[in-house]
Amino acid sequence: MTLQEEIRQIGANAKNAALILAGESGAKRSNAVLAMADAIEQHKTAILDANAIDLSNAKEAGLTDAMIDRLTLTDARFKSMVEGVRQVAALPDPLSHRLAKIHRPNGLEITKKPVPIGVVAIIFESRPNVTADAAALCLKSGNSAILRGGKEAIETNKAIADAIIQGLAKAKMPNGTIQLIRTTDRAAVGELVSLDEYVDVVIPRGGESLIRAVVEQARVPVLKHYNGICHIFVDESADQNAAIEIIKNAKCQRPGTCNAVEKVLVHASIAEEFIPRLSNEAEKWGVEIRADEMALSYAPTLPAATEEDWKQEYLAKIFTLGVVPNVKAAIEHINFYGSHHSDAILTSSKANARRFTTYVDSAAVYVNASTRFTDGGEFGFGCEMGISTDKLHARGPVGIKELTTYKYVIQGNGHIRASS
Repeated sequence: MTLQEEIRQIGANAKNAALILAGESGAKRSNAVLAMADAIEQHKTAILDANAIDLSNAKEAGLTDAMIDRLTLTDARFKSMVEGVRQVAALPDPLSHRLAKIHRPNGLEITKKPVPIGVVAIIFESRPNVTADAAALCLKSGNSAILRGGKEAIETNKAIADAIIQGLAKAKMPNGTIQLIRTTDRAAVGELVSLDEYVDVVIPRGGESLIRAVVEQARVPVLKHYNGICHIFVDESADQNAAIEIIKNAKCQRPGTCNAVEKVLVHASIAEEFIPRLSNEAEKWGVEIRADEMALSYAPTLPAATEEDWKQEYLAKIFTLGVVPNVKAAIEHINFYGSHHSDAILTSSKANARRFTTYVDSAAVYVNASTRFTDGGEFGFGCEMGISTDKLHARGPVGIKELTTYKYVIQGNGHIRASS
């Protein structure tokens, strides 16, 4: 069987499974998700052993620290992965309610109801927990899933997928409900995103180069975000002690994530006081600051920022620092340089907070909080498929509700349309 034939067969299996899943009860789908979680937990040793092989290969290949961090499954992350799947199972069924009911004067009853999207293809890099997260979210929302992870996590992904498939078999889910593409041949991606007769949406999750490659090849809709150039603006009325801690958390907790802060803007009226203090603290954290011309006047020993620094997602312990005259300038800067992912204002001014949240054009906008909360688990979704910076069809963390669409069901009683 050629690669093209293999991918087409996977697509056909997924389509058949999706048609069956659309009619399964919410209780059966939830029980199947729980069966997945149990199976993953039971195969912990095999999964962590597989992850150790991937990590060894990644280090030999010279992957960046950020990529290795994303690849690593610690005991805590394994437990979090399993708990995330169980939390998805416990969520309300996204298909069990109606969205609207319309009674027409002629007696027709029109019901708008949620339905699964159908076949969801997920193409991702490094993070093996995405295998479990995506499978759980798709199944809970009545979709089948085709998973294609990166070669750096192939052994871990195969071990998790094997466990998932065993769990689904025990729960009597249809063949093709969750499938992993097991080849690392890059041509598989092009074949997958061309399956417009089988695949309903593609969700790429990874670096900008991966996402752009998917978008360029895809013949099916793509739900995406290119990068996470997240900003924090420290307003003149901000609690400066809290601001230091929030910036530390947003940059240092996990620097390699897309919701870590990459740019910090400071109001000009507090720059003389705040920037030297921030610079001193960042040095203790092991964080490099690249400063614009105004910021350098308050911390002259810092490296100078270039125009390219404002456009770069570091995914490391680095951020760019700038000074702006007011909240209006901060908003304009963020909308120009940001990636519409997650941005925050630290302020005591309700008016400035309202202005910031109204005019910053991002999927998640924060007031007095770290950008690190842009996450499906933190939003109460159990886990997420990724963070969408698109405006159609979903924005922000993609959970089970974002993996549904809708249809209209029209009930008549011999109705015919007489008017033109």
